[in-house]
Amino acid sequence: MPDDPTPDGPRTTHFGFQEVPEEEKAGRVHGVFSSVASRYDVMNDLMSGGVHRLWKDAMMDWLAPRRGQRLLDVAGGTGDIAFRFLRRAPAATAVVCDLTEPMLVAGRQRAEAEHMADRLDWVVGDAMALPFEDNSFDVYTISFGIRNVTRPEKALDEAFRVLRSGGRLMVLEFSQLPNPAMQWAYDRYSFNVIPAMGQVVARDRNSYQYLVESIRKFPDQETFAGMIRGAGFEEVKYRNLTMGVAALHSGWKL
Repeated sequence: MPDDPTPDGPRTTHFGFQEVPEEEKAGRVHGVFSSVASRYDVMNDLMSGGVHRLWKDAMMDWLAPRRGQRLLDVAGGTGDIAFRFLRRAPAATAVVCDLTEPMLVAGRQRAEAEHMADRLDWVVGDAMALPFEDNSFDVYTISFGIRNVTRPEKALDEAFRVLRSGGRLMVLEFSQLPNPAMQWAYDRYSFNVIPAMGQVVARDRNSYQYLVESIRKFPDQETFAGMIRGAGFEEVKYRNLTMGVAALHSGWKL
């Protein structure tokens, strides 16, 4: 969470394990994802052993997309969530919104994008200032993206604003394992293997160093659930995936 402003300097936030001025973080995140966009999907498969696909399917199972719904997938990158949603919901439509245009370009190049072009839009936009009207969507999703937002609370406020009454928020994000020994083992893998893999596959060690650091800086499940309630959502619940390596959070605008 962002630090409070001090008399001696600007408001700061974390970029991985670094403290940076808030106004710098979005540009740094944009640089990370611009750098890795072309290899992003390949790296997701390698880093998780393909398990991220099961997590996204579990997200859809809990979300239960319905016919005719309108989805906004924020930080939607290459379209994984939107494609899954549209496959399950006849006559539904989706908007993929991402801060980083190269990620959207990579998504539009996927075969699924062409098959779903009449139901799918791609929009460059900031999670903290969405370029959409109030009460515009039935479902808001964000997957592995909210930890990269400068002020996650502001992103949650925006989610509440653009959802219609009765709309649903669902967040898929890396989280914290409840067992300290398991967390220690997972951290050893994350910090020793993933940046090295990023160097070999994406030719970018620093971006993947940031990504694993950002996971450790993100709030635990209960804390994040409280942040969702603070934005106005009700019936807030979460489910751990792979023992808490990731978690799904759900809330409703009632």
